[in-house]
Amino acid sequence: MRVFAAKADAGSPEGAKDDPIHIRVRDLHKTYGDHHVLKGISFDILRKRTNVVIGPSGSGKSVLMRQIIRLERPDSGQVLVDGVDYAGLEGMALERRRRGMGMVFQMSALFDSMTVFDNVAFPLREHTKLSRKEIRDRVMERLDGLGIARAANKWPAELSGGMQRRVAVARAVVLETDVLIYDEPTTGLDPLTVRTVDELIAETESKFGVTSIVISHDMASVFRIADQLTFMHFGEVIVSGPPAEVIDQLDDSLRDFIDASGVSREFIAEHARGR
Repeated sequence: MRVFAAKADAGSPEGAKDDPIHIRVRDLHKTYGDHHVLKGISFDILRKRTNVVIGPSGSGKSVLMRQIIRLERPDSGQVLVDGVDYAGLEGMALERRRRGMGMVFQMSALFDSMTVFDNVAFPLREHTKLSRKEIRDRVMERLDGLGIARAANKWPAELSGGMQRRVAVARAVVLETDVLIYDEPTTGLDPLTVRTVDELIAETESKFGVTSIVISHDMASVFRIADQLTFMHFGEVIVSGPPAEVIDQLDDSLRDFIDASGVSREFIAEHARGR
């Protein structure tokens, strides 16, 4: 199948803030012992858009995200973020750059022993020298922007699943984040709350100007939100591009993956072509 990945020299110069490609992953390899997990992956992540990565369990999606956010160093290849290769960064240079990336973990991963306010304030207390007032102002601004300021003094256990996701997003963007990675954000949620989370992803992009990267197995959600869709299979990118182009060139592995989800092809075609 054809891979819809833009060439590295396409469009605006790499590193320019008006470049529609925010992150370029190029020939990325990662091996653990004898297990070759990422096998020369290349694809693009669009700026201020929802970029969804799908694929069967064991395809390497989570390993890929760890390379992008540089929790691990790839064996070879590049992760170019605004033209800077994160794969080659170390020490304080890496720490400064990585603050521009936030992570919304599966099931939100909030600290149960902290209030909503303290959960969101935690990254500021750990990674900045802001005053108490500056921290309070920043936290309340993020909570207010996501419509949950009234929950500042509540405990995570008092919140619905959808509200917990909002708190997790507020915590992820409190450090002036411009890339936000969602790890299975709809896991364990009922269908109505799933739609709420889908809307939250779009709302966060709009209000905070972030680039969204979403790992998901929820096909209905995927085709509602994706501007760019990347399908991984056994450590390789099979296809990456706008959903409408992807579904027009389904190979057997992607067709089987979508069919197994139970979501009708009519639903997928309608939503993919509507984006």
